[in-house]
Amino acid sequence: MHTQMTKKSRILTLSAIAALTLGLAGCGTTTGERAASGAGVGAAVGAGAAAATGGSIGQGAVIGGGVGAATGAATDREDISLD
Repeated sequence: MHTQMTKKSRILTLSAIAALTLGLAGCGTTTGERAASGAGVGAAVGAGAAAATGGSIGQGAVIGGGVGAATGAATDREDISLD
């Protein structure tokens, strides 16, 4: 039973992260928007990687979100093509 609850919890967490990532997908014209988009994508990737490897989804999301936000904030508008 504990395994079923863990799987359900992981599915719900990943679904919420995916929904947030889709909401941020269109952002990216300012440094703040790129940081937010990077955080969303990074969190989704980090959580997905953690879920696939049996790690902590929350920890994976936090680490991925931090890396994604830093990467997004470090990019210039000229570094990426949004068109």
